Amino acid sequence: MLQQKIPATVITGFLGAGKTTLIRNLLQNAGGKRIALIINEFGDLGVDGDVLKGCGAEACSEDDIIELTNGCICCTVADDFIPTMSKLLERENRPDHIVIETSGLALPQPLVAAFNWPEIKTQVTVDGVITVVDSAAVAAGRFADDHDKVDALRVEDDNLDHESPLEELFEDQLTAADLIILNKTDLIDAAGLQIVRDEVASRTVRKPAMIEAKNGEVAAAVLLGLGVGTEDDIANRKSHHELEHENGEEHDHDEFDSFVVELGAIADPAAFIERLKGVIAEHDVLRLKGFADVPGKPLRLLVQAVGSRIDSYFERAWTPGENRGTRFVVIGLHDMDEAAVRAAIAAAV
Repeated sequence: MLQQKIPATVITGFLGAGKTTLIRNLLQNAGGKRIALIINEFGDLGVDGDVLKGCGAEACSEDDIIELTNGCICCTVADDFIPTMSKLLERENRPDHIVIETSGLALPQPLVAAFNWPEIKTQVTVDGVITVVDSAAVAAGRFADDHDKVDALRVEDDNLDHESPLEELFEDQLTAADLIILNKTDLIDAAGLQIVRDEVASRTVRKPAMIEAKNGEVAAAVLLGLGVGTEDDIANRKSHHELEHENGEEHDHDEFDSFVVELGAIADPAAFIERLKGVIAEHDVLRLKGFADVPGKPLRLLVQAVGSRIDSYFERAWTPGENRGTRFVVIGLHDMDEAAVRAAIAAAV
C-alpha cells in the first residue's frame, strides 16, 4: 500500500541549520524524480523559496514550489497545509515525491499527524522526518546546559522551570526525526564532533540514525526512500508544545519575533558584513537572512547569518523588471528591541 502512495519527506531543524542548502543540493541531484516542494517561512520575506526557485533544477520547476507564509505550519495545518496538499494531489501531473521544509521554529509532530487526515492518508505517506543540526552551533554550546547546576537548582525549588523555549524546540525536532543530519561538520574538529553527537543523543529518548554532512551535501538516495511511514508512529514522538495543545493551551511562537528590514544599495558588502556581526552579537539576533543590492554587480548578494557567523555569496542575476534593493528578515526572541536593531543595521551600511 505504501508503494501506491506518494512519499513525502519532512525536513526540519533549528534556525540556520542548513535546510535550504540541503534541499537545493537535493533538487540539483534528484536523479530524474519530479519533486514538489512546500516551504513554510517564519516572517514575511520568502527568502528560502526565492533561493530554491533560482537553483535551476529540472526536478522542481517554479510551479512545483509552494510557499506558506501565514505562520507556523504546525499551527495552521487545517487552514494552510491540508488545502495546499489537496490542490497538489489534484494536479494532472502529480509529483514523484513531496518535500516539505518547515520553518526553523516549527514543530514537525503536528504536521506529521496531519498525514492521517482521510483525504491525505489514502494518497500520501511520510517517507521520513529529517532533522538538520548545525553542528558548529551545538559544539559552541548554543543548546548545551550545565546539567548538574540545573538539577541542583531544581532540587532547591521545584517550581522553577529552567528549560528555555529554544531548548524545548531543539529537543522536539530531534524527537520527531527518523534521520538526523549533523551538518557543517567541516567547521569543527573530531573532539567537537563527538561533543555534538553526545549532546544530540542526550536530547531524545528515541535513537534515530545519525549521519554527518558539510554544506548540506547528502545523496538524494539517502534522503529519499527511507520508507518509514512516520504518520503511523506519531504517538511515540510527542513534543512539549503538542502536549500543551492537548491541554487546551495555544502555541503561537509568541516567544519569537521577526521583522523585515529594507535598505538601499550596499556599496561595501565586506565592511557591512563585518559591522553586521557586531549588531547581531550586541542584540542577540538568532537569524538574519536576505538579499543585498551591490552597485555595479549584476548578481544579488545572498546573506545568511546564524548568530555571528555570516555566509554570503552572489547567488543569481537580478531579473529584468525586478526591483533591486536590500531586504533582510530578522528573527530573535520576543524581547528583542526592534527599533534598536533596525537602527543598528541601517548604521552598518
